[in-house]
Amino acid sequence: MSAAKFSVFEREQILGRLRKETFDLLVIGGGITGAGIALDAASRGLKTALVEKNDFAFGTSSRSTKLIHGGLRYLKQLEFGLVREVGSERAVVHNLAPHLVVPEKMLLPLSVKKGLGYWLTSIGLRIYDYLAGVKPEDQRRMLTRMQTLRYEPLLKTDDVKGGAIYAEYRTDDARLTIEVIKAAVQHHACILNYAKVNDFIYQEDVIGGASVTDHLTNESFIIESRVVVSATGPWVDQLRDINNSKLGKRLHLTKGVHIVVPHEKLPVRQAIYFDVDDGRMIFSIPRGRTTYIGTTDTTYTGNLDQVVTTQEDAQYLLNAVNANFPTVRLTLADIESSWAGLRPLIHEDGKSTSELSRKDEIFESDTGLISIAGGKLTGYRKMAERVVNLVIKKHFSQNTYKPCYTNKIKLNGSDFSSSKEVRHYISHIAEKLSASQSPLITARYMVENYGRQTDQILSAMDELLKSEEPFDLKLLKAELQFTIQHEMVTSLQDFFVRRTGLLYFDIPKVFRWKHEIASACKISLGWDDARFKSELQGLDNLISQVTSFR
Repeated sequence: MSAAKFSVFEREQILGRLRKETFDLLVIGGGITGAGIALDAASRGLKTALVEKNDFAFGTSSRSTKLIHGGLRYLKQLEFGLVREVGSERAVVHNLAPHLVVPEKMLLPLSVKKGLGYWLTSIGLRIYDYLAGVKPEDQRRMLTRMQTLRYEPLLKTDDVKGGAIYAEYRTDDARLTIEVIKAAVQHHACILNYAKVNDFIYQEDVIGGASVTDHLTNESFIIESRVVVSATGPWVDQLRDINNSKLGKRLHLTKGVHIVVPHEKLPVRQAIYFDVDDGRMIFSIPRGRTTYIGTTDTTYTGNLDQVVTTQEDAQYLLNAVNANFPTVRLTLADIESSWAGLRPLIHEDGKSTSELSRKDEIFESDTGLISIAGGKLTGYRKMAERVVNLVIKKHFSQNTYKPCYTNKIKLNGSDFSSSKEVRHYISHIAEKLSASQSPLITARYMVENYGRQTDQILSAMDELLKSEEPFDLKLLKAELQFTIQHEMVTSLQDFFVRRTGLLYFDIPKVFRWKHEIASACKISLGWDDARFKSELQGLDNLISQVTSFR
């Protein structure tokens, strides 16, 4: 499936549809849950619209641990149903985008003083493999103390009593979200970012659409829809307030922080999941030229639109790493970047943040607003299926619409038969990128972000080869043009944060080329001088936010 045109240049056409047409379903929220609902609904034949007040994946869906994982920690909470669902979904989502959802073996060292014992861990992982439907070749393998230390020599040697290797999947959450959005557009969903819902409209006390403002033009308009679903994550309760329906259960927001260091500062050999002194567990995951570490789990009551990593957050993660990898000695000065996101959990009196369930829940108001909150990145497709099933059951003839088949809708650029074919394609692209400073790292980044769409980007780069610019800048400009044309990029932050992840995983490249990319945006997107300056200032402010800890 080739990428459809989905750009700021189609924005007026999209706005025209939103103003004039009456939709079967209006989805509010452009994170992974909203994207999944839009794709499910549109692919079944519902006339679907989606609006997002910021950029797609602005919130939780670009700030997770970036794993499609089976929820091993939920075994401790006896959430067997959740483990079974998200565990089995890993293989489904991997099949939909094998370049973007990449198998990742995870090392679980066992400590003398922390965590479960060897046999309890072995039994737990066996149950995990069974519930998640893990293939025999990928099922857990228990390790002796010496085997564990051979896998990861950096571990604190006098604290390791054994370990295990088990299967997970790594992804880029924001890339997954934008690809699901693009698939929904290809199924004729009408989708727009930077369009904020201000209020709902009603017909005889039943919700019938929303009043929306386009942030790029400041124009306000009405979207009419038979059904409205709020999939706004941490903002769900704000919309329930507008709807006067925040009754009974409410959200409990917790903050999760990740920090990024150069890989040579924490040269772990593979992803590792280890215990810390307070009973939590921390991931340390190599990614390209970096290693990232997370996450925290603290109650959050601040500004939902500006969630930041504090010095206390960063130091907590550094202390956890230094205690388990004593020769590393990370400091705040080693941190290149960071991100902080919110988990929209369902509040339960008397439970701590770590005890709260990660299960999703659907709320229905008397006026007909459907809201979904909670859940995991891994389970987005099943969450969407439950919501669309409910919408069709309550508001439409069930015989008119197809059953859910999003488990068969491959995402753009994903026509690979296996992970082995993905690896071969990466090698092929690395040969083409031999002039790059790091051909293999760059090829892996391109393919794991774009899959076969990499060919389109490299074709665009060929047009720039006659210029005297450095090779890596030409490639970045070609990438920019692709995301402008096919992924609704409207700002520097859209590009550097949520389409490429460079702000997190290659911030030196952002520093080096931000002015050149801003100049390319000025030409391609028609910015005036004031917009050019404000975009650079906004990016600089964000860089300061992810690199400075107060």
